[in-house]
Amino acid sequence: MSEAPALPTFADVEAAATRLKGLAHHTPVASSRTLDERLGARVFLKCENLQRAGAFKFRGAANALLQLDPATRERGVLAFSSGNHAQAIALAARLLGSKATVVMPTDAPAAKRRATEGYGARVVPYDPATENREEIARAIAERERPALIPPYDHPHVIAGAGTAACELIDEVGALDLLLVPCGGGGLLSGSSLSARALAPACRVVGVEPEAGDDANRSFRSKTLHTVHNPRTIADGARTPSLGKLTFPLVMANVDDMATASDAQLVEAMRFVWERMKLVVEPTGVLGLAAALAGTVPVRGLRVGVILSGGNVDLADAGRLFATA
Repeated sequence: MSEAPALPTFADVEAAATRLKGLAHHTPVASSRTLDERLGARVFLKCENLQRAGAFKFRGAANALLQLDPATRERGVLAFSSGNHAQAIALAARLLGSKATVVMPTDAPAAKRRATEGYGARVVPYDPATENREEIARAIAERERPALIPPYDHPHVIAGAGTAACELIDEVGALDLLLVPCGGGGLLSGSSLSARALAPACRVVGVEPEAGDDANRSFRSKTLHTVHNPRTIADGARTPSLGKLTFPLVMANVDDMATASDAQLVEAMRFVWERMKLVVEPTGVLGLAAALAGTVPVRGLRVGVILSGGNVDLADAGRLFATA
């Protein structure tokens, strides 16, 4: 039996930052006087919605592909994803001379599937209600022998994701609080490594959708919990559980967990779309939604918020705003 990969460290995040320089975007940090006045805090939004392929996922995908040997890269890469990791793998593979296959749920946003295919990936659809994406991916891996790059539970993916928080803290200085969206915990794990190294006094809080609160329950019980295809507009956080790597990293480095309802996500989306002219998807505003709803106290603090992605179907967004 093969040993589990070692947990990544901040040194791995630093190495990823060097590796990704000139390939991943150094995304801007946005602020709003209106937002600061509303929350009574100084808030810095790390705009990963403006990252290549529209989400922070490009960082981890590219970092993982860059570490494959030429022969492995030639055989291609395989991923399973509801959308953002799919697009990231597809684009990174195209840029680095590889080919990508992505196992993608049939209920994934149409815009995300179109973009994944547009970047040149082969999409293998599956029904999340009756089929298991990991099993489908394993069958493809056995048949075609590509390199499997999972969406979050991989040391190189975690280290790459952690470069977003590293950039944020380098740019704005030490923070009192960092709010990070959480699905499978890759971004949260990597962000916590950066925060612990660069701003040791900073509290790191992960935020996941209310309907899929497995990470919250895992964090509080110290036992891994799972959910099955939770019904939430935050499609990027419909993961079944934290992973074998992300769970111990979250337990070691994260201070608290919180949730946001779908209604709170729409309110946060409306704010950044209308007042800041930023197109952010429901999953991307999880951290901001918790601050706006008062779920996580922020008054008087310097607060970093990672806007994790902006890949939203405009028709779906219109319906969300119209019914809110």
